[in-house]
Amino acid sequence: MLGMRAQDTAPATHFRSDRVCRVNGELYFSTRENTLEGPFDSPEKAEQEIKAYIERMRLMDSNR
Repeated sequence: MLGMRAQDTAPATHFRSDRVCRVNGELYFSTRENTLEGPFDSPEKAEQEIKAYIERMRLMDSNR
């Protein structure tokens, strides 16, 4: 997908990958900030928390 993120200076190709992974049998998601968030009880809960995390990051960015 060719496009720009808020912090990009020029359009680039970005590849989306699955953010949810298992570590020692527990569900986590990885972030662009290189953190691993979790553990979560189900893939659905992890997806909900991904959306909440993205919204928190957007709010933080807009408050700068």
